[in-house]
Parts: sequence; structure tokens; C-alpha cells
Amino acid sequence: MLEKPKFGSGGFTLIELIIVVLVVGIMAIVGIPRMGDIMETSKVAATKEEMRRLKIALVGSAKSGVRGYENDVGSLPSNLTDLVTKPAGVSDWNRFTKTGWNGPYIEDNDGDYLKDSWDVNYIYSAVSRTIKSVGSGDTITINF
Repeated sequence: MLEKPKFGSGGFTLIELIIVVLVVGIMAIVGIPRMGDIMETSKVAATKEEMRRLKIALVGSAKSGVRGYENDVGSLPSNLTDLVTKPAGVSDWNRFTKTGWNGPYIEDNDGDYLKDSWDVNYIYSAVSRTIKSVGSGDTITINF
């Protein structure tokens, strides 16, 4: 016949539970700052990748065979929205001369290509041929 367990013979003691809670708390204190660093690093990487894609949309890439806005139209756009919407005064694409607006040059998901990973608008300059991101607190610049 089975014996009934004696009082206090099963489960965890209060001290054991406190020790487990303390260990989990210490792990969280150590891990949370590192998680923030990982998130920041991934935002920087995502912003740089998007800026690289904007550069290809603007000037093309011989490596991938993409002509880009500048090679099709003959000049850089006045703003980044011209990459998805044909500006007035720019001719339509002519398949024989291979000139004119042949866009959209970048995928538009509700204008998200206009903002960096911190939801701050890119600073585009056709004159200095740069795109800048200042959302991280530091300036990330890509020249084209």
C-alpha cells in the first residue's frame, strides 16, 4: 500500500523560489542593455540597406543591370517621391531610344522608403548627390 506524503515533503521552499527570482532578475538586468544594442545595430543595418537600394533607384547599377532614374531621364529627381510617381515635364519611357521615366524605380509601401528605421525622413540632395539619415542620432551618409 502507498504511503501518504508527509507534510512539507513536496514542492519548493520559499528560499529556493527567492533564489530563482533573483537569478532571473540578474539575467534580465544583464541581458536587456545588450538587447537594446542588438536592436540599434539592426536598425543601422536596415537603414544602410534601404539607402543602398535608393542609390540604385537613383543612379542604377551596372552590376545588376538596373539603369536607374538618372540614366533613364537624364537628370536626378528633384525629390525621392519622383522615384515612384512620374513628375510633370518628364517624358514617358521610349523603348526605342531607352529614355524617359521608366518607373517606379523603388517599391513603395505607403511611403516607407522615405523614412529610415527610426521613422525620420531621409535628407536627399541632388546637388551634393547624397542621402542622409539622422534618425539614430548619428548621421549615416551615402554618396552616389
